[in-house]
Amino acid sequence: MSTAPETDSTDGVLAEQLLRLTRRLHRIQKRHLEPLGITPAQSRLLRLVSYVEGDRPPRMADLAARLEVVPRAVTTLVDGLEAAGCVRRAPDPANRRVIRIELTDSGRETLRRLRSARTDAAEEILAPLTAEQRDQLGGLLDALTDAPRGRHC
Repeated sequence: MSTAPETDSTDGVLAEQLLRLTRRLHRIQKRHLEPLGITPAQSRLLRLVSYVEGDRPPRMADLAARLEVVPRAVTTLVDGLEAAGCVRRAPDPANRRVIRIELTDSGRETLRRLRSARTDAAEEILAPLTAEQRDQLGGLLDALTDAPRGRHC
């Protein structure tokens, strides 16, 4: 006797639960970021610029590739962060045609506040879980996020 329909039903329920959780995570994160005047997408870009900046600030194309979006989407995000004083466009000293995205002092301060807002959002999301449940969830999420690309849930 096959259990395929039961598995399909269980997978469908899990997929729906994950989608509902994703929407809830987005709403909570957005609410915690609003006082900073930053969107979740801008927050992701700002964290990425900080992470990649190291020896050389990233190019717009580097950011688009890392975010897996079209370059135009990065331009819009950078425009908003630049208007807010969080990043600046700077010509690459080795190739003046290349524009790199640098964090400003205000951007670094926004990142500090962003980390606090993300911690607050995480606490709100995880509040119903015990420490043991949080550990279990962490293990399950690791298994899903570290799964090979060809594997599906």
